Amino acid sequence: MTTIKLHNSKTRKKEVFEPIDANNVRMYVCGPTVYDRAHIGNARPVVVFDVLNRLLRHVYGEDHVTYVRNFTDVDDKINARAAESGRSIAEITGETTQWFLDDMAALGARDPDKMPRATQYIPQMVEMIEKLIADGYAYAKDGHVLFRVRAYKNYGALSGRSVDDMIAGARVEVAPYKEDPMDFVLWKPSSEDLPGWDSPWGRGRPGWHIECSAMSYELLGASFDIHGGGNDLMFPHHENEVAQSCCAHPEGEFARYWLHNEMLQVEGKKMSKSLGNFFTVRDLLDQGFPGEVIRFVFLSTHYRKPMDWTEKKAAEAERKLRHWMDVTVDLVPTSPESFVPDQKLIDALADDLNTHLALQYLGALHSQPQKLLDHARFLGFLSEESRDEHRNEYLSSSFGSGENAELAETARKLDSIRKKAMETKDFSEVDRIKAALIEAGVEVRMSKAGVELLPASGFDASKLEGLL
Repeated sequence: MTTIKLHNSKTRKKEVFEPIDANNVRMYVCGPTVYDRAHIGNARPVVVFDVLNRLLRHVYGEDHVTYVRNFTDVDDKINARAAESGRSIAEITGETTQWFLDDMAALGARDPDKMPRATQYIPQMVEMIEKLIADGYAYAKDGHVLFRVRAYKNYGALSGRSVDDMIAGARVEVAPYKEDPMDFVLWKPSSEDLPGWDSPWGRGRPGWHIECSAMSYELLGASFDIHGGGNDLMFPHHENEVAQSCCAHPEGEFARYWLHNEMLQVEGKKMSKSLGNFFTVRDLLDQGFPGEVIRFVFLSTHYRKPMDWTEKKAAEAERKLRHWMDVTVDLVPTSPESFVPDQKLIDALADDLNTHLALQYLGALHSQPQKLLDHARFLGFLSEESRDEHRNEYLSSSFGSGENAELAETARKLDSIRKKAMETKDFSEVDRIKAALIEAGVEVRMSKAGVELLPASGFDASKLEGLL
């Protein structure tokens, strides 16, 4: 069996992945707070852990992996969006949840096995909070329930910080209901105009951190294999998850391996609305960037390194994907049940998700179109939808009308000449025409599907007169 090695944030080193139960490999990844469109930084962990999900299913079997990613649908940001828009919270969360699923599907990400919503697990959160109070790890005051950070001796181990250092270097909320500035909220009161649920501490709603602890326990148990997310979540969110989960369920170890992806930049700068370089996934899709191009750019950089989204990288990704489409356009993919990926590709992914090396391997398969198609699909590229779009684009650009009509007619004639040349093995006329087209500023693309002619920079239609 393939040996998978993953960099464990908890131990700060690459380790051999050994699942608790090879017949039931379990992974939990923190999902979005659904109040708006997902920006491209939100999409990076989705793509990263989609690749890991594919790898785990290949190694352990499709039916032996459970992948959970949650939706946070109770949050102050959602409340604020509802107040400013005049729309209901249910309407906002329902709409934005579907937006997220549609946008991630456009990036080639498969849906996880389970996608719990926080509001579906309020009773489990209340039960966990009650146990924390009973065991002395939490306390109630003024309608709030807070976790006693200093009661958990290993607090800070995941992020590598001490409690005293955190107080000195962080912004912590000082409130009259807190015993200690570092204590964090498990439950808070709700006014009549806010979402709320009945609880032993009054009508209220959960804090953010308790949501993932309750959902992961309910769906994966007190111990599971992998917990993932962006490294911006390591503190305080993941640190707080560890504390409350290990205290509520000391019989388990919560997550055995922690994986965190690095953040995303745009043209070398931190993504920020103030800098004008803030993009949602939908923004890029609407600007004409295919979802698979976005995925390619993401996977070109190792997940633990900062990723820089640039138009140059996107253009190069699009060029490579077009080439893959061209050489595989008339092929039928091998069924997933019959396809066995080359071990070289699996070894690249098994080495802490070296997707950059995996893409290099795909690029080397251009002379083996069937292998290229099947391996690209294994990594989430060359879907039937994208291939259909490519075929339609090809037909419209090569055999269209309007300003491209002359090139379309030339493409038809050249394709006919090329087919005859393939029979006679005499390509001198094809080479002559191709050279003349390039001289006229025409980009010539030939594939098994036919001939595609596109006007490039310096295109001079007058040079095509009398060519054929």
